[in-house]
Amino acid sequence: MSTQATLELERIIDTNAKSLPHALYSQTVRRGRGPLAGLIRSDALHPVFQPLVSLSDGSIYSHEALIRGPQNSSFHTPDTLLAAAVQENLNFEFETFCIAAALDRWGKLNECGRLFVNISAEVLVQVLKRCGRAALLELISDLNVLPRMLVLEITEYERVADMDDLANVVREIRAAGVSLALDDFGDGRSSLRLWSQLKPEYVKIDKYFTKDISQHADKLKTIQALQQIAAIFDSALVAEGIETENDLRVLRDLGIAYGQGYFLGRPAPLPREQVEAQAWDVMRDPRVSVFPELRRASNAGALSRLTVLDAPTVEPSTTNEALGTLFLNHPKLHAIAVLEGTRPVGIINRSHFMDEFSKLYYREIWGRKPCLVHANLAPRLIERNHNVDDLVGILTSDDQRYLMDGFIVTDNGRYAGLGTGEQLVRSVTETRIEAARHANPLTFLPGNIPISQHIERLLNSGAEFVACYADLNNFKPFNDQYGYWRGDEMIRLLARVAVAHCDPQRDFVGHVGGDDFIILYQSTDWHAQCLRIIAEFGSLAIALFDDSARQAGGIQADDRHGVPRFFPFTTLSIGAVKIRRNEFATAEQVASAAARAKHDAKTAEEGLFVQEVSPITR
Repeated sequence: MSTQATLELERIIDTNAKSLPHALYSQTVRRGRGPLAGLIRSDALHPVFQPLVSLSDGSIYSHEALIRGPQNSSFHTPDTLLAAAVQENLNFEFETFCIAAALDRWGKLNECGRLFVNISAEVLVQVLKRCGRAALLELISDLNVLPRMLVLEITEYERVADMDDLANVVREIRAAGVSLALDDFGDGRSSLRLWSQLKPEYVKIDKYFTKDISQHADKLKTIQALQQIAAIFDSALVAEGIETENDLRVLRDLGIAYGQGYFLGRPAPLPREQVEAQAWDVMRDPRVSVFPELRRASNAGALSRLTVLDAPTVEPSTTNEALGTLFLNHPKLHAIAVLEGTRPVGIINRSHFMDEFSKLYYREIWGRKPCLVHANLAPRLIERNHNVDDLVGILTSDDQRYLMDGFIVTDNGRYAGLGTGEQLVRSVTETRIEAARHANPLTFLPGNIPISQHIERLLNSGAEFVACYADLNNFKPFNDQYGYWRGDEMIRLLARVAVAHCDPQRDFVGHVGGDDFIILYQSTDWHAQCLRIIAEFGSLAIALFDDSARQAGGIQADDRHGVPRFFPFTTLSIGAVKIRRNEFATAEQVASAAARAKHDAKTAEEGLFVQEVSPITR
C-alpha cells in the first residue's frame, strides 16, 4: 500500500472521529513498538487475490483480497498477523489498513471485476460511525474502485452484541452501492437470524461442509437445505475450500452458484484470468457426479397416513352401565380410553367388556360399579409425532392385548384419540415401502426414487452413459430351497460385488427390489466391469449352496409350473443399453429399455447382452 493511501485513510478517520480521541488510528500505529505496528509503518504488508469462480461455466466471477506479510518470514501467514494484532491491540488499525491496501492495489491494477474484502462486523460498525458514509465513499473513489464492484465480506459477526445496530450500518453501506457477503456460514458461530436480517447478496459456505462432500451424504443434504434458505433470502451461495475434482463436480451439479478453493486457483499477487487447468476440465466435462446416499433405510418419521379416531372417553368412576350404553351407541368403536382429566390411564376393549356385560345378572350386580376393573391399566401410548419404531413394538409385543385394544394417541401427553391394530399394520407397511423407495433396507443401496433422479440428471446433462439392468438366474428355486435368509445373503452378495467393481465417483449402483439392480455407467470400461461382476458373482455364489448341491452342480426343485427339474447354480445376467444424447426423454424410458435388454440377456442365456439399437417410443 502506498504512503499516500495510508495517509488518506488516516485523514478520513482522523477528521471524522467523534466518539474517540482525535487521530487514534495514526497515534496508535506510530507509537506502537510491536512487530505488526512496524510492518504497517514500513508498508511491509501486501494483498494477494484468490478467484471466486462461476460453477456454471468456469469463468472468473470475482476475487477475494487476502493480506500477506513479508515472504519467508514468520509474519507471512494471516494467522500470525491476526494473532499479532490481538497481542498489540491493533485489531481496528490492522483491519482498516488491510482494507485500504486491498482497495489501493485493486485500483492501481485497474481491474474491472468485483472485489471481496474481509471486514469484521465490529470494525464495519466502527468505521461507519467514525467517518460516515460520505467519507467512506470518498476513500473508495479516491482509490479508483467503483462501490458497486465492492463486496464487504463480514467476518466474526458473532461478536456483535446489537444486531439491529449492525443492520442499520449495512443499510447505509448498501445505499452507497456496496454489496454484502457473510463469511464461513455454518462454522458454529454464524447466525441464521443475521442472514435473515441482513439479506446479504452472497453467503459463503464454510469449508467443513464442502470438504469431501462427494463422500458424505449428510453434508450434501445440509447444503441442499442451505440452497432452500438462500432462495428465500435471494442470496447467492459460494462454496469455500474446494480442493478436489470430485468435490467440485458434486458442487457444480448441486447448482451452487460460485466456488473458491485451491483446486480452482490459489491466492496470487495478480488476479487470475482463468481457473486452473484441472478445474477447467471438470467444468467442461458433461459427466455428472454420483451424489453420496445415506447408506441406511430409515424407519423413523411421522406416519401421516395413520388415521386417529376421535373417540369418546370415560373416567375411572364411570359405571359399567354407562360404559355399556356408550358401546351400544357406538357399534364400530373397538375400545374406549379411560382418562383422568386429559391424561390417559387405561383402555377398555369392547369385545372383552361386552362379553361380560351380556352375562346374566351382570347389570344387577356390577352395573353401578366403576368400569376401571375392566381396563388395561398399561395401555400403549403413542405421541402424535410418533415414528415407525414406536409402532413396530406393538406388532412384535408378546402381549397381544396391544394389537386387539389398539393404542391411545396423545398430543404432548394429552389424549388425542385412538388407533387400531389394522390401521397400524397398514401404516407401517406403507411407510416402509416408501422408505425402501429411497434406500433399500436389505442392501442400503439407493432405491427407485434416487435411481430416477440420477437418470434425469444424466439426461439433462447431455452426457452419454450406459444403463445396465442386472438380474439373477435360477434365484427363485434357490430361495425356495434354502429359505429367505440365504436368499437375502445372495442378494447382498450381488450388491457387494457390483459396488466393488464400480467407480463410486462415476457409476451409480441402485437396488430396484428383490434381485433386480440398476447400474448407470459413465466409466469408459463399463463392458469389462460388467464381465468382472458376472464372473466374480458366479464364483462366490457357489459357496451359498450346500455341499451336495456343489457336487451336483445345482439343485433339484419345482419350477414355476410345479414340475420337478434340475436347476444349475445361480448366475447373473446383465442387459446393457447405450444411452446417447437426445435419444431418451425420461427416466422411465431409460429404465424400460434397460429392462428389455435384461430380458434379452436372460432369454439368450448370455451373461452380458448389449442392446446396440435403442427401441425408443417418444
